[in-house]
Amino acid sequence: MGIEYIEATAERVVARMPVKGNTQPYGLLHGGASCVLAESIGSVGSAIHAGPGRIAVGIEINATHHRSATDGHVTGVATRAHGGRTLATYDIVITDEQDRRVCTARLTCMLRDAPGS
Repeated sequence: MGIEYIEATAERVVARMPVKGNTQPYGLLHGGASCVLAESIGSVGSAIHAGPGRIAVGIEINATHHRSATDGHVTGVATRAHGGRTLATYDIVITDEQDRRVCTARLTCMLRDAPGS
């Protein structure tokens, strides 16, 4: 999907992704792209937060689409809202090149011990 990671820590993940061909009705093309980016960056943050010997499982994402993105890139910022031993939660904002919110989301991920650890 062309996701380019700009920053990736347990506290914050920033990435951008190209969006082209906005010929579909609202939300069909760019809503899906925003969900892919939101889930990807939230999952990366959760995996980093989990650390060695732990794995991220049971991902749940709730997203609200505000508008279709214009062609170009969308940028996602995932900020850790909660992090514990068994759960990590990230608040995510996806913006377009005009810095308008395209999508907001919350990703919650259960964390478990890795098999054999």
